[in-house]
Amino acid sequence: MPAKGDRKTVTHIPPSGISSRKPAALPRVVIIGAGCIGLSLAWRLASAGCTVDVHDQGAAGLGATHAAAGMLAAAVETEPGEQPLLPLTLDSQRRWPAFAAELEAYTGLPVDLRADGTMQVALTRDDVEVLRAGYEFQRGLGLNLKWLSGAQVKEREPWLNPRAAAGVLGADDGQVDNRKLAVALKAAALKAGARLHEHSAVQALSVSGGRADGVVVGGVLRAADVVVLAAGAWSRQLAGLPDAAVPPVRPVKGQMLALRMDAAQPLLRHVVWPPKCYLVPRLDGRLIVGATTEEKGWDDRLTAGGVLALLEAAWRALPGVEELPIEEMWTGFRPGSRDDAPILGPVPDVDGLVMATGHHRNGILLTPGTADLVADHILTGRVDPLLAPFGIGRFQGPRPQNGTDQRGTDQRAIDQRVRA
Repeated sequence: MPAKGDRKTVTHIPPSGISSRKPAALPRVVIIGAGCIGLSLAWRLASAGCTVDVHDQGAAGLGATHAAAGMLAAAVETEPGEQPLLPLTLDSQRRWPAFAAELEAYTGLPVDLRADGTMQVALTRDDVEVLRAGYEFQRGLGLNLKWLSGAQVKEREPWLNPRAAAGVLGADDGQVDNRKLAVALKAAALKAGARLHEHSAVQALSVSGGRADGVVVGGVLRAADVVVLAAGAWSRQLAGLPDAAVPPVRPVKGQMLALRMDAAQPLLRHVVWPPKCYLVPRLDGRLIVGATTEEKGWDDRLTAGGVLALLEAAWRALPGVEELPIEEMWTGFRPGSRDDAPILGPVPDVDGLVMATGHHRNGILLTPGTADLVADHILTGRVDPLLAPFGIGRFQGPRPQNGTDQRGTDQRAIDQRVRA
């Protein structure tokens, strides 16, 4: 390990989406977490010439990235209260075509990016009213959505329930195969020169004089100039974080399953959101059905009720699923923050510590934007206006007068529910 002041200085061409401004010396970076966020950052930073080490407690890409459905639905997923997040999700969605093309060209591996659009579907009159309310809200935000009659829905997806009453098409929304994405990002990071340490848990963050100066792995301090916390739902478990730097991130359990269609004659071609589930068809014939949203802490068990609810909702929308074999069932943990928006960028009062966590259900969608914006900050010191609203400082209220926990009563209540 080089001495602390021995930074690597090189001439480099920045990757796509990153500022051309180059610091005098490139930092040594440790990234905690090898999901799509950590691996994409490693690729960007290693490509820019940084020395990058990525540590994960398990195998790369096998956390929330593996469990996801890969939807890129900045329009149809926007809900009331999420307006501040919309500029970031739309920006990242716009980055996806170039990002995917660059990744596939660099690695020779497919990620199956599809821009088929996403359809929300109403099956009953009550569903239509709910769908119209959401449509009017989203259209009011200027999103590119189209109202469809029941006949138009069935023209696009003839195997849907014949009683489908209406739909909304998000033409700019699509999907990517998240598991193929993880494989490609791992290959890209390694090819660019990043060092990947799987099954190598970081035990603690080292902070000296108000600066993050490395991490402890296997009882040994690994020095770094910048430490990026990208451990998803596990991020708040890192020892050594000052109280004000503990991200209010919790695990949000999701149960999912995959059915097997005939790839030559699939039942669906679009991503479809009927009531109470979503259906994501893959090019290889898999049909992803998801997902429950449960505050169950770290309980990773599949339940009869969760699977039954998903299958019933899928069957009501797409009756032909009853003939499909079940190929796989699994659970995952979304990293939910206190306001369900990501926590990104530098940490006040802890120089050299950078957050890239808390993406909740938007981790795959926000991968290109997070990689480019956070990498740009590390390389230049700049905080992009898109990044600025999502710093951890937004959770820091008035400092307590009696030494109590600075994470707030809301987070303590969440912690108590999780422990229960």
